[in-house]
Amino acid sequence: MSDTAVTHPLVAGAVGPGCKKVDPIVVADSVTRTFGGLTAVDVQHVEIPRGAITALIGPNGAGKTTFFNLLTGFDKPNTGSWSFEGSSLAGVPAYRVSRKGMVRTFQLTKSLGRLSVLQNMLLGATKQPGENIFTALIKPLWRKREEEITAKAEELLARFKLDAKRDDYAASLSGGQRKLLEMARALMSDPVLVMLDEPMAGVNPALTQSLLGHIKELKSEGMSVLFVEHDMHMVRHISDWVIVMAEGRVVAEGPPETVMSDPAVIDAYLGAHHDTDLGDMTGSNPVIEAKEAAAAHHGGNADRKDEH
Repeated sequence: MSDTAVTHPLVAGAVGPGCKKVDPIVVADSVTRTFGGLTAVDVQHVEIPRGAITALIGPNGAGKTTFFNLLTGFDKPNTGSWSFEGSSLAGVPAYRVSRKGMVRTFQLTKSLGRLSVLQNMLLGATKQPGENIFTALIKPLWRKREEEITAKAEELLARFKLDAKRDDYAASLSGGQRKLLEMARALMSDPVLVMLDEPMAGVNPALTQSLLGHIKELKSEGMSVLFVEHDMHMVRHISDWVIVMAEGRVVAEGPPETVMSDPAVIDAYLGAHHDTDLGDMTGSNPVIEAKEAAAAHHGGNADRKDEH
């Protein structure tokens, strides 16, 4: 980046690795995680802005998913502390982190295949009296809440266009539909921060537009979003803020246009051809366009052969 200090509305001061945010929802300090002699995470300071879509990018092995696991209580750090909405989460188990409003999805979806789509959704709801061994025996104590969360689940399934699959086994869904199910289930607990681990991984291009739209809707509804993604085209078009990790450390952060123009980031993480725009992900589908172009090309060759 240039020597001129770069500023941004989300930042209190100059933009750079570990910069302070005007209104951070997550603040992490001196978080480390080692596996044997390998340091997977070594984050000295990072803040996640509230009310924004933040992308966490970097090459494979950069420590992104491990950092996710630490923040959400699925793994324990060697050192460090972090807070969510001003409340410390260091040492807090994953289920309590979720109850506080920090909910995540996984790179490999965690749907329960032998339960129906609707049943998977109901598992994501909180404050269910029927989960108590004693109140479960008395239906009037939990029937009203069951009706409430079922109505909410059906509303979300309709929003994510999975309502036609409500009674199907989750195992029968495609990879993209499972991603949608996991995102919809995360919303059952009314989260404040939604953390998505590679939401586009393995998704059919036909569902890409749908996933992008749902992620943008989360922000419009007042939620903050933090997602890990390797698709730089997606990162460029939907994120408000980008954090770059390499070898466990935060090496750069800033708005997408600033990070994309950082030579070190381009060479190490985005590749030499990052300026080659493959199509606007928010308005067109480059994969389908490529197939149509190929079909037109083959059709043209066939016509020329017929002429000869």
